[in-house]
Formats: sequence, C-alpha cells, structure tokens
Amino acid sequence: MLKQWLIALLLVVLAIGAAFVYRGMDESSQAKDTSERPASAVNTVLPVTDRVRDEVRAVGSLKALSAVKLTTETSGRVVEINLKSGRQVKQGDLLLRLDDRQARADLGVIEAQLADARRQYERARSLRDRNSISQSLVDELRTAVEVSEAQRTAAKVRLENHRIEAPFSGAAGLSNISIGAYITAGTTITTLDSTSSMELNFSIPERFLGQIHPGQKVQGRSPAYPEQVFSGELVELGSRIDELSRSLPVRALIDNADGRLRPGQFMSVSLTLRERQALVIPEQAVMVRGSEQYVFVAEDGVARRVSVTLGSRMPGRVEIAQGLTVEDLVVVTGQDRLSSGDRIRVLDDENAIPSNRFIQSVES
Repeated sequence: MLKQWLIALLLVVLAIGAAFVYRGMDESSQAKDTSERPASAVNTVLPVTDRVRDEVRAVGSLKALSAVKLTTETSGRVVEINLKSGRQVKQGDLLLRLDDRQARADLGVIEAQLADARRQYERARSLRDRNSISQSLVDELRTAVEVSEAQRTAAKVRLENHRIEAPFSGAAGLSNISIGAYITAGTTITTLDSTSSMELNFSIPERFLGQIHPGQKVQGRSPAYPEQVFSGELVELGSRIDELSRSLPVRALIDNADGRLRPGQFMSVSLTLRERQALVIPEQAVMVRGSEQYVFVAEDGVARRVSVTLGSRMPGRVEIAQGLTVEDLVVVTGQDRLSSGDRIRVLDDENAIPSNRFIQSVES
C-alpha cells in the first residue's frame, strides 16, 4: 500500500516539474519571438487645419416660383396656336387665339353707338346753354354715353378673352389643343411655370432652430443629375414647428438658369450652418473598440496609441476635437495590426490615402 502511494506521489512531482519546464520554454520562445519581430510597415500623415462646413442634411421637393394652368374664358374655334412643350415664352407672348370675328363686330357696333351718343350729348349741352332744352334731357343723354362706354369696355374684354397670352415668362407645358378645334370656356390649354429659379421646400429639425437664418447657403442634388450640385440660399422660415415631425418647414431658392430642374422634382439638401477651421485627419486612421475611439501616432519608430474625441464626420475625413496636435504623425495604414509600443517603419506612399474634397456634415 505504501509503495503505491510513493509511486503516485512520484508521478505528481514529475507532472508538476514537466509543467514548469514547458512554461519556461514557452515564455522563452515568446520572448525570443518578440525580440525578433520585424518593424511593421505603415504610412503616416500630419493632421491638417482645414476650412469645413457644418451642415444639416434633409430632403425636399421643388416648386416653380410662379405656376398656373392657362384656361379659356370663352368658347370658340382655335385659329392660331403657338404652344410647344418645354418652350420658353416671354410675358405677353400670344399662346393661343380663338376666332374673334363676332367679338370684333360686336365691338364695332358698340363703338358706333357710343359715337352717336356722344354727338347727341354734345348737341344737347350746346342747346342747354341757350336754355332750349331741359337739364333732365341733358342728364339722360350723358347717362347714355356712360352706358355706351361701359358696354365698349365689356366688348373689349370679350374680344381680349379670345387671346391667351403668357402672364409671365416661363416654360410652357404639354398641350392637346389643335388648330380648328372648338373649345369651351374653362378648357385648360397648357401649364406655365417660371423655372429660372426654383423654390426648394424642406424641413429642419427643431434642435437647429437657433442656428438657421435667411441667407445661408444651400446645395441640392438630384438623382437625375448625380454629378451636379445646384446652389442657392435660404430665403424663408416657417412660423410653426410641426408637432409630429418636430421640424420647421423652410424654403430656399435654387438657381436653375439652364432649366434642368422641373417642378415637383425630389432633391437631397444640405444647408450650411457655418464655416470654420478644424483639425481633420483621414477617417481610415480611426480605430474603434467598444466606446473608445483611438489612433496610433509614430514616435521615434514606435507606435503609440492615443485616445481621441471625434467631431463631425466628413466624406473621407473626420474632425479631431481632442487628443491630437498638428505635429502628431498619425498612422493611416497598417494600424489594425499594431499594439502600443510596437516598432514601425514609415513608408512614403502618396497613394495610401484617397484624394477627395471634404465637407463637414451634421446628419439631421
């Protein structure tokens, strides 16, 4: 029995010894590997102080500054038409004319009656001066003149209603009217939109209420023209906050001199709140672990981990609010394999960072 216990004890001692020997060999191997680990190749950049813009992003829709449906005020047959979809017209241009021969004849009759009424009135006035007729007859003839003048005015309006002219300069819409067609009063012949400048209507979250005012720059993008930016400025603020969306409706004017934008079109909007100077680095340099955001900086051939506080993000870059200075060499490639204290070898590679233009944005 004692012999068995001695054998068991011996085996335990041998196992413990073997474990200590293995651990020592492993630590020695690790130390050897660490001492022989080559320096990591990285690229670095210096933070830059650049002009950036604080922006609010939203979506909106376009509306013409002036927009009408042109309708006829009288019935008649079309004898002249100058409508072409999308064509720019000037204020006063004749767009459509109805057969106005009857209206002209009616006006001629009324003008003749007016001329006769005036002659009778003038003759009565001269006779009244000699007390040859009563004053009541003179007054009656003067009333006849006034009635004829009113009838002439009405006849002129009826004649003018046979012509449809552009009330303002703009772009004519589609029309289904043809020469010779008989149309009734109230028929829509086309639409007319003033599109040299466009109204852009969108909403701003109420938390930005204290930072917006008329005159601020606005940029719009349309899916129809993804490479083009349309510029304008904020012109009007709504008077009430929407209780459901907690946002303020606003209106901007967008330049549309080339006429590419159309009423009703969807646009993504960026409203510039302010422009300022800020310290920025490439976004690819920033590492995230949990709630911590950090970068690596190069110091005498060694990587040092630095926690940073980020500001607003931009396409390709990010603002550094705290943690870095303009003299810190920030690692932008290879940092995902680094630990603080690792040896590094800085490469000179101009293509390590994509070339972009950067604009700060505050997501709404």
